[in-house]
Amino acid sequence: MRGTRLLTAKLMLPVLLFASAARAQQAISLADADSRGAARFAQSAVTGMVVVVVRNHEVLIRGYGETSPGNGVKPDANSLVRLCSVSKVFTADLLARLVAERKVGLSDPLEHFAPRGKGVPVGPAGQRIRLLDLATHTSGLAREVGVYPANTPHFTFPDYAYRWTWLPRQRLTHAPGSAALYSNVGFDLLGDALASATGRPYAQLLNERIVQPLGLRDTTLTPSKSECARLLHGSGDEGPCTDTQASAASGGVYSTATDMARVLQYLLHISGVPAEPAAALNVYLNPQQLRSMQGLSHAGDPTGIGLAWIQLGDPTSPSSLLEKTGGGAGFSTYVALSPKQNAGIFLAVTEGKGEGQVDFYHEANNLLAALANVPPLPPRARPMPAPRKHRLRRKRRAAAQ
Repeated sequence: MRGTRLLTAKLMLPVLLFASAARAQQAISLADADSRGAARFAQSAVTGMVVVVVRNHEVLIRGYGETSPGNGVKPDANSLVRLCSVSKVFTADLLARLVAERKVGLSDPLEHFAPRGKGVPVGPAGQRIRLLDLATHTSGLAREVGVYPANTPHFTFPDYAYRWTWLPRQRLTHAPGSAALYSNVGFDLLGDALASATGRPYAQLLNERIVQPLGLRDTTLTPSKSECARLLHGSGDEGPCTDTQASAASGGVYSTATDMARVLQYLLHISGVPAEPAAALNVYLNPQQLRSMQGLSHAGDPTGIGLAWIQLGDPTSPSSLLEKTGGGAGFSTYVALSPKQNAGIFLAVTEGKGEGQVDFYHEANNLLAALANVPPLPPRARPMPAPRKHRLRRKRRAAAQ
């Protein structure tokens, strides 16, 4: 696991906490969201938090707590954060773009993009891993390639050479497309496939297709010294701020609240921002048609699986949303969209030393419902998995859910 599940009991932030179980009579204001966030943060155990809310053309960016334990400096719109597995949203967007341009197809087998001499495992009846399988966590690949080597910075393992040497030796856990098992290495391989299809390194592809067109100033895989000086720090050992191109497609992206506000506007198709590919937010799989599903229900019970995105709630209901969780290296991150209501939220929090007791994902979803003036989603049917305490430090994993 490339993360510690910081969003479980230890970091399950009483943030935004924000919503009642009953339907709001009217949408709450952004000022109300801010005041609720500030009040709840005071009850939380985390070190720092940044919140971004977009609703139509309204934008709220707020920081709470400290940029580093005990320094008394509040995070702001330009504080650098690790996106962790929220980085996968960019990979999915690039996939949708290249599909629209007919440079790749969702049904293309991964082996078409493999380095010369490197094989790709197949299912029990010879089923091939498709790009769609990688993007929906149904490839049959394991979550990780193994344990992080000692003293390796977060989000710098496995690199291209390692994962393509690892891959041919693997036996798939299930036939591709038949079951879901969250896989970070699957997204790393998807990023490799997109790079191969375009003849550009993934970092260059990300920069040319997303970062530059959206005018993102601090969204990067290679942070500068000045950007690293703005990186939030929690109470644990986050490791150095460094080049994370090795895990670019699965979890290595750095960003800021300012940039993520722009990303939310892009994802929600707010006018005045470049348009996202129409199919990028599509739902491709119904979980009920899969044999099993593991690692996709951290924020609620999935009703659909998209390209990196997880759908929660009845898709015919105005309350349905799309979400992506992330975590690792002392961070917990979350992005959720209510496309029908043109509202979205992004959160990043850093590890603290206390104990929180509130389900951060559920409460963030409730806040989004209050902002959109729709009924909140029902509580999850299945209990949240028990936290795996300190696993990040023992195994040096680099990205999470």
